[in-house]
Amino acid sequence: MQQVVLVDRRNHKIGVEEKLAAHKNSLLHRAISIFIFNSKGELLLQKRAKHKYHSASLWSNTVCSHPKPGETFLQAAHRRLKEEMGFDCKLKKLYCFIYQTTFENGLSENEYDCVFVGEYGGEPVPDPAEVEAYRWQNLEDLKRDAAKRGNQYTFWLKLALDQVATDHIKAIVKS
Repeated sequence: MQQVVLVDRRNHKIGVEEKLAAHKNSLLHRAISIFIFNSKGELLLQKRAKHKYHSASLWSNTVCSHPKPGETFLQAAHRRLKEEMGFDCKLKKLYCFIYQTTFENGLSENEYDCVFVGEYGGEPVPDPAEVEAYRWQNLEDLKRDAAKRGNQYTFWLKLALDQVATDHIKAIVKS
């Protein structure tokens, strides 16, 4: 049974809950979103597996998941990057935000989500239990496609995309 960490709006831990119950009851909990870029500035997208409890077969950022109780956001990001995509790399936390949405199946997301970015030059080896497909995509093309065919992409990817693109470009300029 996978558990998530319940928090208040300032990210203070208030408890632990089974993951599906947290999504059924719209309880605010910690989450991570990882955006991995290659040297061309393309974003690694994953198509979520068909059996996922929500947002199945939708295109999303490289990895999205939850820290376990007792695990930091960064530890969870490295763990899930290896588990889902078969590699690890240096990660930088950009920002955290809260979002909430309800899905057609009655489940919801109510997440305190910390966003990480990294760069990777190889090809992933995704876990087929997590990832149906993957692709590298130019950010401008992705933004246009997400605006045109929004039902093909996860809610949180569309929500975070502009900020991640802006922050990623700023980080490249600074380095």
